[in-house]
Amino acid sequence: MPGKNLSRDEAQQRASILAVDGYRVRLDVTSAPNPAATTFRSTTTVAFRCSEPGADTFLDLLAPAVRSVTLNGRAVDPAAAYDGARVHVEGLAAENVLTVEADCAYSRTGEGLHRFVDPADGETYLYTHYEPADARRVFATFEQPDLKAPFTFTVTAPAAWDVWSNAPHEDVTAEDGARTWEFAPTKPISTYLTAVVAGPYHVARDHYSRELADGTTLEIPLSAMCRRSLAPHFDADEILGVTKLGLDFFHEEFDYPYPFGKYDQAFVPEYNIGAMENPGCVTFREEFVFRSKVTDAAYEGRANVILHEMAHMWFGDLVTMRWWDDLWLKESFADFMGSYGLIGARTRYSSAWVTFANQRKAWAYRQDQFPTTHPITADIRDLEDAKLNFDGITYAKGASVLKQLVAYAGSEAFFEGARRYFKRHAFGNTELTDLLDILEETSGRDLTSWAAAWLQTAGVNALTPQVTTDAEGRITELAVLQDTADDPATPSRGVLRPHRIAVGLYDRDADGALVRTGRIELDVTGARTVVTGAAGLPRPALVLLNDDDLTYCKIRFDGDSLETLRTGLGDIHDELARALAWSAVWNLTRDGLMPARDYVALVLRFAGQEGNIGVLQSLHQQAKTAVDLYADPAWRGEGGRLLADGALRELRDAVPGSDHQLAWARFLAQTAGGAEHLGLVRGLLAGSARIDGLDVDQELRWSLWLALAAAGQASDEELAAELAADNTAGGKRQYTHCLAARPTPEAKAAAWSAVVDSDELPNALVEANIAGFALPAHRDLTALYAAPYFKLLERIWAERTIEIAIRFVSGFFPSAQTGEPTLAEADAWLDGHPQAAPALRRLVLERRDDLARALRAQACDRV
Repeated sequence: MPGKNLSRDEAQQRASILAVDGYRVRLDVTSAPNPAATTFRSTTTVAFRCSEPGADTFLDLLAPAVRSVTLNGRAVDPAAAYDGARVHVEGLAAENVLTVEADCAYSRTGEGLHRFVDPADGETYLYTHYEPADARRVFATFEQPDLKAPFTFTVTAPAAWDVWSNAPHEDVTAEDGARTWEFAPTKPISTYLTAVVAGPYHVARDHYSRELADGTTLEIPLSAMCRRSLAPHFDADEILGVTKLGLDFFHEEFDYPYPFGKYDQAFVPEYNIGAMENPGCVTFREEFVFRSKVTDAAYEGRANVILHEMAHMWFGDLVTMRWWDDLWLKESFADFMGSYGLIGARTRYSSAWVTFANQRKAWAYRQDQFPTTHPITADIRDLEDAKLNFDGITYAKGASVLKQLVAYAGSEAFFEGARRYFKRHAFGNTELTDLLDILEETSGRDLTSWAAAWLQTAGVNALTPQVTTDAEGRITELAVLQDTADDPATPSRGVLRPHRIAVGLYDRDADGALVRTGRIELDVTGARTVVTGAAGLPRPALVLLNDDDLTYCKIRFDGDSLETLRTGLGDIHDELARALAWSAVWNLTRDGLMPARDYVALVLRFAGQEGNIGVLQSLHQQAKTAVDLYADPAWRGEGGRLLADGALRELRDAVPGSDHQLAWARFLAQTAGGAEHLGLVRGLLAGSARIDGLDVDQELRWSLWLALAAAGQASDEELAAELAADNTAGGKRQYTHCLAARPTPEAKAAAWSAVVDSDELPNALVEANIAGFALPAHRDLTALYAAPYFKLLERIWAERTIEIAIRFVSGFFPSAQTGEPTLAEADAWLDGHPQAAPALRRLVLERRDDLARALRAQACDRV
């Protein structure tokens, strides 16, 4: 496998002959505050055994230069050993000590050791992010998860800085304007889980204690940190409070003491993902430090991520998958435990499963209908495959299936299986069969067929009720029809699965609310299952399949139930049932089975009644997508005006100061286009207009400026003045977004050039430029970039880091050009580049599928 990639076969061969005893890694980052310095010194000493003395092997390393290589005291010529991605060594002994000294590069892309300079005060901050394979950008390593080892880090940094790693520091010495931090050895962990955080961070500290069953006391020092300029906004007490609730919960459920000593949580700038489960030193995107008012959904989301990463301390860190095929063994469990834990840990976020049903599963359903879908246990050939498999199937579908497994096997059997799993495989690596063997022990069920149906096949099923009644309106038969819900453009996968579901029967009460009047739980198997116990019951107004959201499926409706939703969706009393109904009608819209304008009408009619703020914010985004992509282009303008009018109406009617008021204000900013809407936007910015209770704080100001910029009504001087008032990292990102969002050829050309013609931009500003460039409303301006996009794909993939390449491929794909010519261009590229990197082809194929789906939805909406 050439270049920077690593194949599964190579990793398996290397693991078959090597066992790693430990790493000592010394980093010197004293150069970091100097903007002219591009590299830092990295020295790695790794002790390892070889079962085939005389064999050859290689370490992974991505570094501008290698200074020296020493194997068992013998100098190796770096020029001969290092090829730019690997350090090759020959003639291994049974026991080996290898030292590699290199100059590694500071990162701008969030991969490896990322360097950030705070525009607010000029301070420099560092942090690492490695998953799946970027530790090799910081030190020489056997970069695969099954070669676990203890790590001992030593970091020399500027004297004013603090440094954190996975283990506690044992000593700090000062010399010549620097301090050297010596850290204790870690437990055996995988390379991608190691971490270093360094800089003048603001730190809040706390402590957690727990009496264990053996009479000893577990003591865990806690800390939470962010950049100093964010300290006034840092609600560390809330963060650490959720942390302690989570530690209580996981200790109760897992019966295995937290194994990594301390628990630091660093909120870091320009982070590519939500968070990373580095044991003892978790990193989060600093957008979780809220500079302005956010809705309670944002706090719930942050708490979910805190518990998700904490679950990884056991699922992923203590026990790790052998190779990325079984990535789900950690991510599906953590995604499930994030929602399960919010309720089980007795946090204030009691609607976690509503959020899961409405948001996380929408991600899974979308991913699972691509032609590139894969089983939860995927076939991961190499690291590029692994990078793309951090997706909605590995996370949200896997978590949904685990929720179904809990219903199928029983909660106690499930958690007893987890307890045995940790004890049996602590600090080791596992595969699917290791987990299934234990769950079969605890549940008494044969899970072979269950795993084959749920974990080893792809695609999503659709369940539809079939209701027959007699002349008096009583049910004569209620059946559940199951099909494969395949995309019409792809061959049927033909997999029908066993589903444990509840069928909810809903009618109106005396107050007019739709309430559940009956519930029948059953196993659905095959194409048609009769619901025993329904015959003789009065025909309800609404039959809701998968009530309580026990399984993973898309639900459909019979004609009468769908009519009930059209006239009364917002009247469903139970918020989970209502969220399931909203999810179902959105899937109907995406699948081209409900006209987009009908979905928009439902949102405009009932979203104002929606009590769950997270669901409301999802409805806003989905309604905007329906108009931008799924509506008949001839109706698009009218649909946009209807959304803006609705947003303005609901904003004025919302409770002053409420989360709902803030959500509607942001939605108005997203949809504003007419003179009335934009006039209010400018008035809110200038202070000449006022909505009672609405605080136009900094983040909302940028949302309003983006609306004006996208409409061509924000001057360079106005945007520059706003940046001067908010000279922060967030301000710079928002300013860049606004510049790229202006509806002029010059603005689009500048945004394109900033990303394509240079690799100097940091990841956050790459993202901001792409977001502003690609506004659907500007499709006429961006159409001319479709041809250059397809010509550049392979060059960008080869020249940029995979993180930036993914953003280019996904973000610049001409998805707003929802016409047959664009589809033909995508098909021509795919047909003409069969040998392109599989991961690149996958991304293009998925974006092409989104485009084809949009065209089918438009055909449904066309009247």
